[in-house]
Amino acid sequence: MNVKRTIQLVGGPTVVLGFGGLRLLTDPTLDLPRHYSQGGMESEKTITPALSAAELGRIDAVLLSHDEHFDNLDTAGRQLLQDVRLTVSTPGGAERLGGTARGLQPFESTELERPDGGTVTVTAVPARHGPAGVEAVLGKVTGFWLAAEDLGAVYVTGDNTSLDHVREIGHRLGSPDLIVQFVGAVRNPEWFDGQLLTMDGLGAQVSATLLGARAVAIAHAEGWTHYSQGRDEAVDAFIAAGLADRLLHTPVGEVVAF
Repeated sequence: MNVKRTIQLVGGPTVVLGFGGLRLLTDPTLDLPRHYSQGGMESEKTITPALSAAELGRIDAVLLSHDEHFDNLDTAGRQLLQDVRLTVSTPGGAERLGGTARGLQPFESTELERPDGGTVTVTAVPARHGPAGVEAVLGKVTGFWLAAEDLGAVYVTGDNTSLDHVREIGHRLGSPDLIVQFVGAVRNPEWFDGQLLTMDGLGAQVSATLLGARAVAIAHAEGWTHYSQGRDEAVDAFIAAGLADRLLHTPVGEVVAF
């Protein structure tokens, strides 16, 4: 294990990644349990985050897959962004958020200075929040690829369902040491004939196989009633494929090295 690489699941899509001395936060959802109504979707947040904004401590950058949905950026998460020196997101998200937000196009990169010396390269990678044409309904999303020579690579999927995007990422960037895989198998029967809007367990397993990932941490798997699958279904898919050993055990709130 490399102690310079850690992951801490806060809840839902919210993860703290320790990477070369940097503390990077994905999709901050820090509200207490409550009801949400947005764009024709009703949902209850059912769990309290493992850490509050105050308990998170120093955050060097936020990796925000998209800003338009409550289960990826909520009220407390938006407040947190005001105190973070950099938020990396889609170009549209950065324009809406303003402040220190920076938008990246797919395969565009930015460099983050490491407190322990050197840099981490953050590359935006393509993602699609459902079937073809979904952007007109749910907007654009992004994933992220983190890389440093001495640390390897981490792929944060965001709310991606496209295996074609996964193949392109693998072709261009290679195999990651860790995938932070968003799942949840969200569906809305009124949109796109009920097709998946976030990845299910089988898709997560196929993605890991396509990329040859060394380890997978499951996120975006609990805490909202509009998810149709949880962590167990993802685990079952990996077990069925004989890949259970690739799953990183990440109890909520616990810091785990990888």
